Amino acid sequence: MHIDLRTFVFIDALQPQLASYLATSSQGFLPIPGDACLWVEVAPGMAVHRLSDLALKSTNVRMGQQVVGRAFGSMEIHFRNQSEVMAAGDAILGQFSASVEQRMGCSIPWLEIIRAITPDHATLINRQQRYGSMILPGKCLFIMETQPAGYVIHAANEAEKAAHVTLVDVKPFGNFGRLTMMGNDAEVEQAAEAARKAIESINQKARPVVPAR
Repeated sequence: MHIDLRTFVFIDALQPQLASYLATSSQGFLPIPGDACLWVEVAPGMAVHRLSDLALKSTNVRMGQQVVGRAFGSMEIHFRNQSEVMAAGDAILGQFSASVEQRMGCSIPWLEIIRAITPDHATLINRQQRYGSMILPGKCLFIMETQPAGYVIHAANEAEKAAHVTLVDVKPFGNFGRLTMMGNDAEVEQAAEAARKAIESINQKARPVVPAR
């Protein structure tokens, strides 16, 4: 059966907020700040079991996430040693007889900064999310959507590297990935630009970007 490599992204060092966020929602082994990480998404979803088995048997990586849907399957593996995670990635690509350039590119269906968020709006968003930080009224809100979903993890990590922003929510599963961050005007603008450039860097080594639907 044909397996489509939708997301394949190596993260050199998980930033503190993102690592902590992933740990709160992880059903596997918890990542910690500074761990190297690989996020993989494939279609159909059941195929992710074979790739997870391959990565774990061929290296010492630990699995933090595995989500198996009918359409897409996602996995996150991490380890302190970058070379171990990269070796797991090579093993996965070998299963496809593929290179990283054959992964699907990423589109950004939505990227927006909302300034001076109102108390009512902040309260509603805070009630809808449970794992990240709360939004404070008066702050700026950065929201981003990616397709495929898994690439939003890379965008979130690079945004946190680039600016002093607060991670509110990140959803890397399903048809679209979603990222929400909070900060002041300058910080949020810097984070948004870093996130956009992170996606651009992926598309330099990927199949053509898929259109958003």
